[in-house]
Amino acid sequence: MPMHGALPHRPANAAQGHAGPCGRSAMSGLRTYLVEDSALIRRNLIETLEELVRVDLVGTAEDGPTAVDWLRNPAHVFDLAIIDIFLKRGSGIDVLQAARSSCKNGKVVILTNFAAPEIRKRCLALGADQVFDKSNEIDQLLRYCERLASEVSGGPSQPAGGGEQCG
Repeated sequence: MPMHGALPHRPANAAQGHAGPCGRSAMSGLRTYLVEDSALIRRNLIETLEELVRVDLVGTAEDGPTAVDWLRNPAHVFDLAIIDIFLKRGSGIDVLQAARSSCKNGKVVILTNFAAPEIRKRCLALGADQVFDKSNEIDQLLRYCERLASEVSGGPSQPAGGGEQCG
């Protein structure tokens, strides 16, 4: 279903994952950390990822300092961090650098409205795995997340609600 930048609303009855006995959710989804200052974009992106990709949201931040603190905590792990560059407080560049210096193995992608060639080049040079434009590359971001979820789970990605207990 092409969305061309628009994020659909998730149905109210969509299934949610629950924590399993080994700390991973019952659906063993892609552990995702989201840094986005717009509450509307954050909510819509979470709903879209939960509907279309098997994700476990492990945390969110709306500013750079909060995100950096979360990333520096050794107890916090992620498979994927999605980071906006321009935040109301702090910078997504600082968050990207913190994610890379935290020695965590998760993938880090930038999702921004300012994906000019020089921004892409700088983010990639600082260690971003991918850079996506919010205005016209949401479909590519979702495909990337689906591939990553499949790699993490060892099989095809399934919408939220599927999956098995870990054990």
